[in-house]
Amino acid sequence: MTSVDRGDLVVIELSGVQALLDALRADGYAVIAPTVRDGAIVYDEIEHVDELPAGVTDRQDAGTYRLEPRDDDARFGYAVGPHSWKRYLFRPESVVFRARRDDAGGFVPVPPEPTVKHAFLGVRACEIAAIEVQDRVFLGGAHPDPDYAARRDAFIVAVQCSDPGGTCFCVSTGTGPRATSGYDLALTELAGPRHEFLVEVGSVRGATMLESVPRRPAETADVDAAAAVSERAAARMGRTLDTTDLPQRLAGALEHPQWDDVAERCLACTNCTLVCPTCFCSKVTDTTDLAGEEATRTRTWDSCFTLGHSYLHGGSVRASVRDRYRQWLVHKLSTWVDQFGTSGCVGCGRCITWCPAAIDLTAEVRALLTPVATEEGAR
Repeated sequence: MTSVDRGDLVVIELSGVQALLDALRADGYAVIAPTVRDGAIVYDEIEHVDELPAGVTDRQDAGTYRLEPRDDDARFGYAVGPHSWKRYLFRPESVVFRARRDDAGGFVPVPPEPTVKHAFLGVRACEIAAIEVQDRVFLGGAHPDPDYAARRDAFIVAVQCSDPGGTCFCVSTGTGPRATSGYDLALTELAGPRHEFLVEVGSVRGATMLESVPRRPAETADVDAAAAVSERAAARMGRTLDTTDLPQRLAGALEHPQWDDVAERCLACTNCTLVCPTCFCSKVTDTTDLAGEEATRTRTWDSCFTLGHSYLHGGSVRASVRDRYRQWLVHKLSTWVDQFGTSGCVGCGRCITWCPAAIDLTAEVRALLTPVATEEGAR
């Protein structure tokens, strides 16, 4: 076989995906990929392609998620599930600092545990965009987050989306369905009699990893078939969102009566922020053991929907559900741009699917941007 270079297009079979898995694991990576568990497609460590969701698709709508069989053996014929890759980069719980008492009676820091090398297989375009958003949050300032930085150098195998869900709107946010950067390798599944994958090489280490994988050069028909997959996906978005001047338009709708309407339905359960791939709220807790020999500072995910998240001396700044929902939506789609130069939404649709009250972000935005008729204008 000829060597592989960055920018090359090659084709591999399903056995080649297994060879890629084997090569990654041999190089010390723990391979995290989609798999079926508890009636959902989640991310977990796998060792074999048979652990990928074969012949399974999902049906998603507001407050609705279910798995259904496909009529082929596709391994990536579904949209995103409840997990996002941030659970491996910005972990749900992490130790910020730990110290133990030494023989002299003082405290010495305990070295952190070694970081596991991760390879992410099956990363969609919207999720690459979400990782890049969190890069700005955790790495873009004067004080990069050390835990995030230690985990960020994951090997990324993207998968070009073929079956967007009923709540997806990545075309509206300009983040999909096709990944064009941010990956080491990108696969487009060409499910059919031969079950092949077009592979795009996005980095030098991606090319190096592909050297041991059986492959053939891509032909024009393969490239055209892959392009058709992305075109069909783009035409099948379940939702749309008008992002034209959206930050400014939302900033002008802060007293719209729609905030009261959505507050009556919102449970402030935090589901939307927990499944969101870009939300980064956290809290810090200090604990000591009963003997006073060890002290630990732990960071855990939090949410702007909790009453205590905005607590200052004297009480919470955002006491009502109306205030907290408005804070979340306006920050996500408007003031996030002021902070980080980009929107905090990548159009994955998770917040819509996993909301138990079936609140639809795209519908709420449309309502908020609809002018309110005054009494005089209504006469």
